[in-house]
Amino acid sequence: MDWRKKRILITGGTGMVGHALCKRLCEEDCRNMVLVGSKEYDLRDRSKVENLFFITQPDYVFHLAGKVYGIGGNAKFKETSLYDNVLINSNVINAANKYKVKKIVAMGSGCVYSELPDVKFLKEEQIWLGPPHSSEDSYAHAKRLMLAHLEASRKQYGTKYVFAISGNLYGEWDKFDTEYGHVIPSLIKKFYDAKQTGEQVSVWGTGIAVRDFSYSQDTARALVYLMDKGDGATNIGSGFIHSIKDIVDVLCEITGCDVVWQKEKPNGQLERYYDLSKLKSLGFEAKVPLHIGLRKVYEWYEVQKGVENEYRRIDNRSYCCL
Repeated sequence: MDWRKKRILITGGTGMVGHALCKRLCEEDCRNMVLVGSKEYDLRDRSKVENLFFITQPDYVFHLAGKVYGIGGNAKFKETSLYDNVLINSNVINAANKYKVKKIVAMGSGCVYSELPDVKFLKEEQIWLGPPHSSEDSYAHAKRLMLAHLEASRKQYGTKYVFAISGNLYGEWDKFDTEYGHVIPSLIKKFYDAKQTGEQVSVWGTGIAVRDFSYSQDTARALVYLMDKGDGATNIGSGFIHSIKDIVDVLCEITGCDVVWQKEKPNGQLERYYDLSKLKSLGFEAKVPLHIGLRKVYEWYEVQKGVENEYRRIDNRSYCCL
């Protein structure tokens, strides 16, 4: 039977990819979905994960949940990142095995790869070649352990799985945090704030780091393809390769802001993008180029801030009238 007609559990369902995936699954006529976020269930707590699976009895799982920081947070909270993500992933996979989930599509991360010399497009079989980059090693080790756990589950229980190795993701409902957010939402917030104040935008590094940037709606489509036909570790991304400077240039065009580069700050891993042959063999192609996706997300964020500011204005006015 088509998995779309069965009970589907989405962990991390209230996050950026979770919102995009829910929208996509509704378009795919999925009507038996359970979405959970950290406010409903702390997946670090084994008893709460057991309760979640007991109540929902899922047939299929999209495991998107995780404790996520940007490059600044990954450097500052190494032990927390490792510990929390190992707990989350181990609890979810173990419960999925116990309740005989038919297939898990779990969100990995491109940081699992080492910085391999003379390798431009990273392939799935290279995951275990060398240590992860030091800027994100704790988070990467937690994701590597999740892959090992999924493979052990396959060998012991016959659990079908996909470990989706994502590039840099961006989209609506992201964490727009200039200190601990990922690069695009962090930059969007910086540019928005600078536009309000008329100040210049301060950007870490030199802008030379290169990544595959994937819009959340394309990522959601890829995850559906992987639940349909995917197997094992699989790179997912857009195939659109850009530098940080490319992002900054688009945001400058959108906002009219000027930039100051903090060249003493870290660039992170200079090159990280992926061989998408396995994903493309399933028929997937990304649809949203960077300049269009960035404008969509910036305009969405601008609307959210406008609504937030209006509520604040109304609250302040109400208070003054008391």
